[in-house]
Amino acid sequence: MSLSSPAFLCGQKNHRRFGRFLAIAACLAIGACTPTSLPGEAPAAAEPPPAPHQVTAEAPQFTRLPNTQDAAVPVRIGVILPFENPSANVRGLAKSLMHAAEMALYDSGNRNIILMTAEDNGAPADAAAAAQKLLNEGAEVIVGPLFAASVSAVAPVARDHGVPVLAFSTDRTVAGNGVYLLSFQPESEVRRIVTYAASQGRKKIGAFIPATAYGDVVEQELRRVAEENHFPLCAVARFSPSAGALTDPAATLAKADCDAVLVPQGGSLLRGIAQTFAYSAIDTAKVKLLGTGLWNEPSSQKEGLLTDAWFAAPQPSTDDAFNVKYHHTFGSEPPQLASLAYDAVSLVALLANGTPYHRFTPRAITDPNGFAGVSGVFRFHPDGTIERGLAVLAVEPGGFTVVSPAPATFQQVHS
Repeated sequence: MSLSSPAFLCGQKNHRRFGRFLAIAACLAIGACTPTSLPGEAPAAAEPPPAPHQVTAEAPQFTRLPNTQDAAVPVRIGVILPFENPSANVRGLAKSLMHAAEMALYDSGNRNIILMTAEDNGAPADAAAAAQKLLNEGAEVIVGPLFAASVSAVAPVARDHGVPVLAFSTDRTVAGNGVYLLSFQPESEVRRIVTYAASQGRKKIGAFIPATAYGDVVEQELRRVAEENHFPLCAVARFSPSAGALTDPAATLAKADCDAVLVPQGGSLLRGIAQTFAYSAIDTAKVKLLGTGLWNEPSSQKEGLLTDAWFAAPQPSTDDAFNVKYHHTFGSEPPQLASLAYDAVSLVALLANGTPYHRFTPRAITDPNGFAGVSGVFRFHPDGTIERGLAVLAVEPGGFTVVSPAPATFQQVHS
């Protein structure tokens, strides 16, 4: 059966058919990509009373699969994405996320799951209306939206129905009360790299942080980690990425005598910062440079001053099977965020057993043992934020090397 047949997808026009997918699925193990529940000994919290759902039985307007028995209740997933956004880049990302969701649906092998789509055009009122449309069609869980303002608009509508939202925003302020952020959040990267550096004897840690909203998040988490681990920050210098004024804040760091400096910046500006540090007499042979996932790109390997620096990112090659399968199916390379939609739908499939309208409970979603996804293990906290198992990588001229592997389970701690 084609992934785009009415038995699988509803609400989005012109989905391509995927006849090639059968051969690909036979060649690649489904388990290489599909999130699974991780074993562990962490005690599960007591199950809170399920949130009330306004529907207690199937309604005539609910979307159903052809030839479904009357007593069967499909698992309906509502997907809210900006398919018709004015930006070609945003439209392309929405298309890739939807492709990945379809892949996960097919890989799950569950013919009782339906993907129902709705448009997010960026206006909060319309995002709320999209959520209401999907709920009226019987959605038990919502995947998306992509942007924080839309997540905020969707959240109360879904909450009134007791329906969880697996959103892609990185803004932690929209998490909680039924909203779970399945995204790559800088806080996890900051915590991983700073605690690792401290475990390796780096106790005088400073930071060179962009004066941006991203930089604000990084600084808050850095200070939180330093306080929890009882070491003072030797200096925190902020710089304006747009102005390119790096010399004065670098001079501030040079005077602080740090033994490690966090630089949450990527691209050409990262290379410029490394060169400015050398000009400012910050000896990177003695001062360990630390980075976030923004360093995880080939250009970081081209700056010799970054050699032996450390940064936190997903374990290399964990997403190889997903990338190969996506490329063979759709003829293009997936953006990194595509894996989030795959994990979201796969997680729903994993939790699909149970009583309809009460199978996606907070206890199930926040299982402390976590899940194994495309980019490694992850788990949701009760506040709706996500924790990811990350590796620490070292920058080398020929590529990145792993100096501390990502955890395979949340029951062990790497140092």
